[in-house]
Amino acid sequence: MDAGPQYLIKTLNVTMQVKDTRKVASDIQAWITATDPRSSSAGADYTQVSDKYYNVSLTFSVQATMYPQIYNYLRDYNVQGSTGGKLVGFKETVQDVSNDYVDTQSRIKNYKGEQTRLLTLLSHAQAVGDIVTIDQKLTEVESNIETSEAHLKLLSSQVTFYTVNLYLQPIIPDVPVPAPQTDTGWSFSSAFGAAFSASLNFGRALLTFLIWLLAFSIYVVPVVIIAWLIRRYRVTIGRLVSPLLATSRPTPPPQSHS
Repeated sequence: MDAGPQYLIKTLNVTMQVKDTRKVASDIQAWITATDPRSSSAGADYTQVSDKYYNVSLTFSVQATMYPQIYNYLRDYNVQGSTGGKLVGFKETVQDVSNDYVDTQSRIKNYKGEQTRLLTLLSHAQAVGDIVTIDQKLTEVESNIETSEAHLKLLSSQVTFYTVNLYLQPIIPDVPVPAPQTDTGWSFSSAFGAAFSASLNFGRALLTFLIWLLAFSIYVVPVVIIAWLIRRYRVTIGRLVSPLLATSRPTPPPQSHS
């Protein structure tokens, strides 16, 4: 029994690590374009991750008939050895839409048959009510035809052109960490630097103290002035009162000598 044609939607996701992602992206894009002239770029993204190094993402739409050749090329790309990289991920997803495709074709055929029948009835209808009813059904059928044909067109595109997603990651060499410097003993420059640093710290501390003192002077100065005025007032009063107290004291009577 003939099972009929098979309609598949395929998506290929390829991840590679290479030395120069931009050059590899350019080379692969040029090869795919030359191999499949009907292929197209469906998106590209270049993200800088460090100095002169980029993550690159490319998406291609390739003909289903050319897909196996592109599949093998990307799978074996790093085997060539010139890229200095490796294949990190290679995953293909396949969706069988044969039933959906055939069912959609059948629905369109049935809708068009119903459309022809309604058009025939409409051409012979006499009553206004019949004309309105037939016209409403005809509008509904034509809407169904339009929706189904759009869906079939989408399926046809997906089973005719497959999506290839390419992700390129840079191989970033390890940067050697410089060895920490060890103390080799006393030197004039290090001693002078330490002394100068200490003097700067002392100057900062002294300046900080003066700033704090200046900030709180609005509270301290009035209190000091008031205390000084009170003390001065007490001294002045003491000087004025002392002579008065001395003159007001009684003089003791003279003692008699027998």
